[in-house]
Formats: sequence, structure tokens, C-alpha cells
Amino acid sequence: MSGWAAGALSGLGVAVGLLVVLSRLRARAVTLDERLAPYLRPRDATSTLLREDGRASTVVRLLGLHDVGARLARFGSPAEDVRRRLDRAGSAETVDHFRARQIVWTVAGLAVGLGTALLLAATRGAAAVPLAALVVLSGACGYVACDQALTARVRRREERLLAELPTVAELLALAVAAGESPPAALERVAATARGDLAGEIRRLVAEVRAGATVSAALTALADRTGLPPLTRFAEGIVVALEHGTPLAAVLRAQAGDVREAGRRALLEAGGRKEILMMVPVVFLCLPVTVVFAVFPSLATLRIGL
Repeated sequence: MSGWAAGALSGLGVAVGLLVVLSRLRARAVTLDERLAPYLRPRDATSTLLREDGRASTVVRLLGLHDVGARLARFGSPAEDVRRRLDRAGSAETVDHFRARQIVWTVAGLAVGLGTALLLAATRGAAAVPLAALVVLSGACGYVACDQALTARVRRREERLLAELPTVAELLALAVAAGESPPAALERVAATARGDLAGEIRRLVAEVRAGATVSAALTALADRTGLPPLTRFAEGIVVALEHGTPLAAVLRAQAGDVREAGRRALLEAGGRKEILMMVPVVFLCLPVTVVFAVFPSLATLRIGL
């Protein structure tokens, strides 16, 4: 019986080895598309001064982090979603850079889990299976934490953009009412204002100087940010430019709408947290008040006894 089991295990090992070898040979086969790609690939005409720094991408390729990140992407956010969130966060890093950072966070989580597992094994003699699960869970927490950190960055930046939008809209309205053209007003606001929205306007001005129309640059701004108030802001300016509507009035109306939306959001947040705000009153203030009211009576009764 033991000889039969050993033969079965040996055959299984040989079969698995052959499957691995065949899969690797099949993966290394060069397809027709890969052969024709060097001859059909369009030449990049962008100046080297305007290209992104590719040193980090080179490091990612040399360390093999690109393939690892592509495999890990199956368990997380797709590349398009990551690219979208990086744009909304105002980050200049690429998807490969984010994947490399996500791998670093995963390795850090695995290291923390391994250290904790070794400490528990040395002090309490815990079983191997729970300790292995702890290590895997720590790595997964590191992987998810990096993704959630990017989401938090996006949320904080969107809050800053919404807070800056009324001020920027009123500055544009003042510049347009003073007699400046929309491109000149955008350049003035980009040169004088500070903040995330001012940075987006500076990018818009750079696109206009590069040859894009104001309408196309505003549409690109709305697509990058993805915020409904900013989208309405950009669309309002585009409609005003195309149909001849007084732009200053449109910008003032946009600023008023954003402020009213912020006021409504604040009231809604207060209504949702009304029960939560009662927790310290019910569980902290009220028990202390009851104790102060009842304790003298109990002390008097105890003295009477």
C-alpha cells in the first residue's frame, strides 16, 4: 500500500512539473502581434523635457514589481480606477508607482504579522495555523490600507476643492466684470490664488497656452476632478462663452449655489449625527448627574442606620 502511495505521489509530482514547464514554454512563445509591434508602434514626438521621469518605472521593471502588482490588481482596484483616483487626488505618480507602493505596504504588513506571530509563538506557544492566518491577514490589511489611504486623499482633496470653489468663482466674476476676457481672468486667478483648485486652474491655463480651447480645457478640468459642483461650474462657463450669456452673473450664481450646497450638506451631516451627539450626554453627563443627585440621599440613609 505504501509503495502504491509513493508511486502515485511520484506520478503526481512529475505531472505537475510537466504542466509547469509546458505553461512556461507556452508563455514564452512570441505571438504575431508581439513581432509586429516594434514596426507598427507610433513614434513618441513629445519632447524629452516634457516627459515624465521614468527612473522609478525602470526600478519597478528591474525588481519585477510590475508583474507582481498586475497579479495583485486582480484582488483589488483595476488600473483604470486607480488612474482615475490618482488624477482626482492630484498625484503625479503612475499606476505602476502606486502598485509598487502597495506592494511595499503589503510586505510591511507581512513583516509586522510575522513579528507578532513569532512573539506569540515564543511567549504563549500558539498553534501554527492561527499564526499563519495572522501573517496573511496582516499582509492583506497592508494591501487594503494603501488603497484606502488613496481614497482618503481623494476625499480630503475634494473637500478642499469644494471649499475653494466659491472664492475662485467670485474672483473670476470680479475679473470678468472689470473688463478682462475669460482666458485673462483665468490667468489672473491662477497667478494670485493658492490651493488645489488654483493648481487645477494653472493646469487649465497651461493647456490653453498649449493650443487647447477654453471650453475643451474646462471640460478636461471637470473630467479630472469628477465633482458635480465643479462640473456644473465648468459647464456654466462653457455655455456662457458659447451663447453669450453674461459670464459674471453666471459665476456669481455658481458661487451662491456651491455655498448653498455646502450649507445643506452641513445640515444633513448634523441631522445624521444627532443621535451620535447624544451619546456623551446619555452615557457620561446623565450618569454623573444621577450620581450627584442620589449620593447625598444614600449617605444620609446610611448615617441614619
